[in-house]
Amino acid sequence: MFPNSSNLGRPPFPPKPQQHNNFFNKLPLNIPPTLLSHQQIIDAQFNFQNAALSRALLSGNLTAMPAVSPQPLAYGNGNSIRTSAASTTFRGRKRLNEQNVPYDVKRQRFHSPHRDSTLVNQTVPLPEERRYSFPGSVPSPLFHTHYLPDLTGCVPPLQDSFPDPIETTLPVAKDKLSQQVLELFQACQQQTCDLNKKELCRTELQREIQRIFPQGRLFLVGSSLNGFGTRSSDGDLCLVVKEEPVNQKTEARHILSLVQKLFSTKLSSYIERPQLIRAKVPIVKFRDKVSCVEFDLNVNNVVGIRNTFLLRTYAYIENRVRPLVLVVKKWANFHDINDASRGTLSSYSLVLMVLHYLQTLPEPILPSLQKNYPESFDSTMQLHLVHQAPRTIPPYLSKNGSSLGDLLVGFFKYYATEFDWSSQMISVREAKAIPRPDGIEWRNKFICVEEPFDGTNTARAVHEKQKFDIIKDEFLKSWQRLRDKKDLNCVLPLRATIQKR
Repeated sequence: MFPNSSNLGRPPFPPKPQQHNNFFNKLPLNIPPTLLSHQQIIDAQFNFQNAALSRALLSGNLTAMPAVSPQPLAYGNGNSIRTSAASTTFRGRKRLNEQNVPYDVKRQRFHSPHRDSTLVNQTVPLPEERRYSFPGSVPSPLFHTHYLPDLTGCVPPLQDSFPDPIETTLPVAKDKLSQQVLELFQACQQQTCDLNKKELCRTELQREIQRIFPQGRLFLVGSSLNGFGTRSSDGDLCLVVKEEPVNQKTEARHILSLVQKLFSTKLSSYIERPQLIRAKVPIVKFRDKVSCVEFDLNVNNVVGIRNTFLLRTYAYIENRVRPLVLVVKKWANFHDINDASRGTLSSYSLVLMVLHYLQTLPEPILPSLQKNYPESFDSTMQLHLVHQAPRTIPPYLSKNGSSLGDLLVGFFKYYATEFDWSSQMISVREAKAIPRPDGIEWRNKFICVEEPFDGTNTARAVHEKQKFDIIKDEFLKSWQRLRDKKDLNCVLPLRATIQKR
C-alpha cells in the first residue's frame, strides 16, 4: 500500500533538514517489488467456481466445457494470478464483484480492526524491536513483521501478520433497522482478498513506473486503507515523484500523460483503457484486468495520504462509525447522488458529512481529532511519519448510546431539516458547522465541505442547482420514510444491495 523499501527501517522521505535536491538521491534505487508466491495468491484471493465456463467463453467454444483451470492472467514480469474471465469487460466506475460466491459463504465473523489490514505499508519504518522474521515466506519486507498489540491505540496498524487478532465487538443491534445496518455492513465491507488484489497491482505498477521515474513511489490511499472500503470500492493511487508540490495543471498532466502512454503500450496486456482526466486534480483512470479492479492515479496529491490516516482513525475510535458510513455510501450510490464526475457527491464528501453529523450531536459520538491530537495530524508532518499517528489514539468513549438505526434516521433529518446549506460549511476539523468563507472557491457553491488538511471544498463538483435539489430531496424523502417505517428497505433494497456488494 505504501511503496516498499529494501531497508524497512529507512523512511521514503528524509527529514526536513536535508536539501530538496537530494530528496530522492538518498533512497535505494534497486527496490525489489513485493511479490507474493503463486500459492499464496491462489489461497488468499480468488474463487474458481466458474473456472471451466470462463475458459470456454475465452476460447469461444461454448459446447466444450473442459474441467480445467482457466489460463492465468499475468503482470509484466510473469507474476501470474488466476482469475475469472467473466469480469473482464469494462462497465463504468464500479468494478464487477465476485457474484458467483454464495452469500452465506462470504459472510464471516467480524474482526473489525484486522479484516482489511493483511498487507502492510511497506515503507512504514518500524522500530527495531518490532521487526521479526516470518518463517517460510519470500524474502520481502512485506513478510518481516508480526503484530504486537498496542496498549493504548485502537486503530489497527497496517501490518501483514496478525497471529492472534483482537476482536472488536460490533454495536448492539436490538431494533430491526440497526440489525439491517449491521447485516449490510458485514456483507459489504472490504475483505482481505480485495485489499490484496489492489496491493499486488500497486507493487507491479510501481516497478514499471520506476523505469520512467526511478525515484517515484506509488501509494495506495483512500477507501482501500481508511477503513471505509467496500467490496466494490475502486483503488486510489498517489504517485509521489518529489517532495515539492507539483503544478497540477501543467507538470502533473505531463507526468500523467507519460504514465498513460506506458499503460496503453507496454502494459496493455493487463491495463485496460487508461484515460487521462483533466480535472482540478488530474488523474489517469484505468482498469486492471488481472484483479478486475478500477483505479484512479494522481500525481503528488499528498493530502490524500494524510486524510487517509485521519479517516482511518475516525473509523476505528468508535464502533458505530464504519457501519453508518457504509450504509450511507450504499444509499447515495443507489439514489445516483454518489458520483462527482456527474455533479453529485464524492464518497469522500459523504464520509466527511457522516463524521460531521456524529460530531455535532448534543452528546457527540466523535471529537475533532485535529483539535484533540494536533501533533498527530499536523499538515506539515513528513509523509513517512503520517501512518504512525493513529497508533497512539485511544478509543473515544461517548456518553451517547443511540442505536445505529436512530443515528441513520438522525443523519437524514440533520441534512434535510437542520443544516443551513446556504450559509454554513461542514467542518470535520472544527467539529461543527462554520460560516462559509468568502473566497472564490466557496462562492456560488451549493454544498461546502471543508477538506480537513488543505481547506478546499470537497463538494465543489455539485455546481448545478438541479443536482443540488435532487440531493436535498433524497435526504428529505429518506428521512421521512425511515422515520415512519423504520425499515432500511424503504430507502435502500437490502437484499439487492448485498448481492451487488
